[in-house]
Amino acid sequence: MSDTPESGPSGEPGRPAGDGTAPPRLGPRALEYPDTDPADRAAFGRPDGVGSSFAPPAHAGSNGSVPVAPPPTAAVARAFGRPDDGGAGLQRPPAGGPSAPGEQSKVDGEQSNGDREQSNGAFWPGGSADDPWRNPGAPVVAAPPHGDADPAPAPDRPDGPRLSVREVLFGDRVQPRALALLGVLALAIGAVGGLAGHWTASGASALTSPGAVLATAEEAKERPPGSVPDVAARVLPSVVSLEVTVGNQAGNGSGVVIDAEGYVLTNDHVVAPATGPGQGSIEAVFSDGSRVPAAVVGTDPMTDLAVLKVPVANPTVAAIGRSAELAVGDAVIAIGSPFGLAGTVTTGIVSAVNRPLRLDPEGSAGDAVIDAVQTDAAINPGNSGGPLVDATGAVVGINTAIRSAGTEAGGQGGSIGLGFAVPIDEARTIAEELIRTGGVAHADLGVNARSVTDGATDGAQVQNVAAGGPAAAAGLLEGDVVVRVGGRSIAGADELVVAVREHAPGDQVPIELVRQGRPLTVTATLGQR
Repeated sequence: MSDTPESGPSGEPGRPAGDGTAPPRLGPRALEYPDTDPADRAAFGRPDGVGSSFAPPAHAGSNGSVPVAPPPTAAVARAFGRPDDGGAGLQRPPAGGPSAPGEQSKVDGEQSNGDREQSNGAFWPGGSADDPWRNPGAPVVAAPPHGDADPAPAPDRPDGPRLSVREVLFGDRVQPRALALLGVLALAIGAVGGLAGHWTASGASALTSPGAVLATAEEAKERPPGSVPDVAARVLPSVVSLEVTVGNQAGNGSGVVIDAEGYVLTNDHVVAPATGPGQGSIEAVFSDGSRVPAAVVGTDPMTDLAVLKVPVANPTVAAIGRSAELAVGDAVIAIGSPFGLAGTVTTGIVSAVNRPLRLDPEGSAGDAVIDAVQTDAAINPGNSGGPLVDATGAVVGINTAIRSAGTEAGGQGGSIGLGFAVPIDEARTIAEELIRTGGVAHADLGVNARSVTDGATDGAQVQNVAAGGPAAAAGLLEGDVVVRVGGRSIAGADELVVAVREHAPGDQVPIELVRQGRPLTVTATLGQR
């Protein structure tokens, strides 16, 4: 390379190549600028009088210097100034370099732009172009907000000392209350586990056991007071089965104990065969199976009632109710020995009250007419003389008769829901009189009558009048139709009989009648029969 110096960029001579200070540098080549179009120059060129791309600022001094801004206030300096420890800022180079980027080296003081670029590049390792803080093309990444960083993991806690059973129980390391609570919890958990195991085992055995499926049933049945089982259990000990034997023939019926002395109330037609010429025997069988002989105290064929006495100490006595308080629809229970089946219980309701009924005279000594209580409780031959009780267990009637297709045909038929009982109000009066005197006197009008109707009015027409009797004395004539006796309407001949028997002998009773189409009222003094 020649030692002849070459011109620099400004025409100044360059430095010799061999002085060891800096390598020789070539100046830039001259630039050739083509002529521009006058129209483009007028549109995009500088205005006249402007020689630079940047106009001097308006506040520049006469010498071109720019005034410096006043120093910041103390508050702004504390807020935005550098820390007091003199730490390096973002523009401060690493230790050992110049005080700030862009400062020139003091060597020779005439370095070219290329020298300054190389010197500035030494401020940062790898050069300023590789520093993302100085590289304008570096990508911008948003930093996470403060506090969103994952928290630091908690430090592992060291394991504490282990306690032995002796220290827990006797070392005062655990409170007694805590030990008691742990014991209760252990017992509770054990009990729950045992129950669960028991239920599981029971269910499993039920699922795996072979055999038929059994219907569920209650372990115990409730029999509240007033139920049929309760009433039957209380009344059955007072009901007896009567076996009547006359020669080689035997019959059966029922009865009920009405007095602690051993008096038994029954039907006259039940004991009538034993009181006749054959002089048969009567035996009473109680619900416990004991048998005792029974003696006839008295009978009343007109009401088909009889009283017996049995030699039993402290017998169970039935409670006596009031038939006058019965209403149609009341629940009733019939107890007796139908067809010899002792202790039979049937249930039903009161179908009618004050039902006049003429009984079959077969087996009885007279023509009995009763003012019956009608019921649909099953009553069959053998129930006669047994009690009809209400829902409280009190006797309200004495079962006496049935009506069925078999009896209408002349044979012995079964129950079809038409049963009849003597009202207990009348039966008690008759029984008391039989116990006192052995017989009963009934009121009598002294007429025979038949049932008649004209389509609008029913009554009992007088067929004949007994000479010298109460009816003859009152002026009753044959053909008169009796429509009322006392306060009771008369719908037929049987009702006339029961209406008269409601009164006592010697009572004066008004009698309303129709004679030849004209109403008439007479007063009769009842006689005795």
